[in-house]
Amino acid sequence: MSFIQKLKNKFQQPEQEEVTTKYKDGMKKTSQTLSGKLNNLLARYRKVDEDFFEELEELLITADVGVMTVMDLIDELKLEVKRRNIKDSNAVKDVISEKLVDIYYGEDEPEIATLNSAPDQLSVILVVGVNGAGKTTSIGKLAHQLKQEGKRVVLAAGDTFRAGAIEQLEIWGERAEVDVIKQTAGSDPAAVIFDGIQAAKSRKADVLICDTAGRLQNKVNLMNELAKVKRVIEREIPGAPHETLLVLDATTGQNALSQAKTFSEATNVSGIVLTKLDGTAKGGIVLAIRHELDIPVKYVGLGEQIEDLQPFDAHAFVYGLFADMLEEDV
Repeated sequence: MSFIQKLKNKFQQPEQEEVTTKYKDGMKKTSQTLSGKLNNLLARYRKVDEDFFEELEELLITADVGVMTVMDLIDELKLEVKRRNIKDSNAVKDVISEKLVDIYYGEDEPEIATLNSAPDQLSVILVVGVNGAGKTTSIGKLAHQLKQEGKRVVLAAGDTFRAGAIEQLEIWGERAEVDVIKQTAGSDPAAVIFDGIQAAKSRKADVLICDTAGRLQNKVNLMNELAKVKRVIEREIPGAPHETLLVLDATTGQNALSQAKTFSEATNVSGIVLTKLDGTAKGGIVLAIRHELDIPVKYVGLGEQIEDLQPFDAHAFVYGLFADMLEEDV
C-alpha cells in the first residue's frame, strides 16, 4: 500500500474527522499555494529529471520549508526515486509525502509532540516568545485544553512589562476557568513566578503555566530575565521547568526561525507552539524549525477559537498540506 493510501485510510476514518477537518481548514492557504504549484509542476513534467527537481526545490523554498531542509529533502527524494526506479512524475507525489514526514520525525517517534510532565507532582510549563506572536492567547488555549483533560491548572502572569499583558492573561484565565497569579505591572517577573509556584502547590494544582516578557530589543536583558526566572523555578521545584515552550507566529516565516535561534540561546527550548498557521501560505516553516533546530513543534494554531490549538501531528500536517491532491487520487 502506498504512503498516500495509508494517510487517506487513517484520516478518512470517522474518529479522525475532527482532526482532519481542523488541519484541512487550518492549512488551506498553504495547501492551495503548494498543492496548486505542485499539480502544475507534475502536469508539465511527464518524466522525473534534473529540471523537475530544480523546480520542485524552488517551489518548496517559496513555501518557507527552509533552504537547508529543502536541499536535504531533494537529496533524499533523488535517492528514493532512483531506488524505486520511478520514471513517472505523478508517482513522485507519494515519495514527497512520505519524505516530508520522515524528515520531520527523523529517528524520533511521534510521541515527541506530547508535553513533558512530572508524574505525581506539580508540572511547570515556561512559555516564552516575542510580543505579538500569540503567547498569552496560546497559554489560555493550552490551559483550557489541560483543564478539559481533568487537570488542575494555575497561570502565573510573569509578563509584567507589556501594557495590558496581565489583564489579557486574566481574561483568558476566566475563559479557561483557571486561577491567575499576578502582581502589579512592572513587578519583578521572577517574584511573580515564585508566587505562582507557592499558590499552585497550596492549591494542589497539576500544572503551572508561566507567562514571560517577550522583548527582543535587548537580547542580553531578555536572557538574564529568563535565566533568573528559570533559577527560581529550579530552586523551588528540582527538575522544573518540565517544558519550555516557544511561541512563534507562522505568518512571519523565516523570521520565526531566527527568533527560535535567539530564544534557544537564552533558554533550553523543548518545544514550539506555532500560532496563526491558518493565516499563512508559508506553513512549510514547521519543517524548517524541526529540521534545522531539532526542536519539535508541539502545538499549532489552526483558528481563533479556544479549541483551535491542536497537538501537532506530522502525518495530519502532510495530509492537510496535500488534502485536495490526496483526495483526488484513487
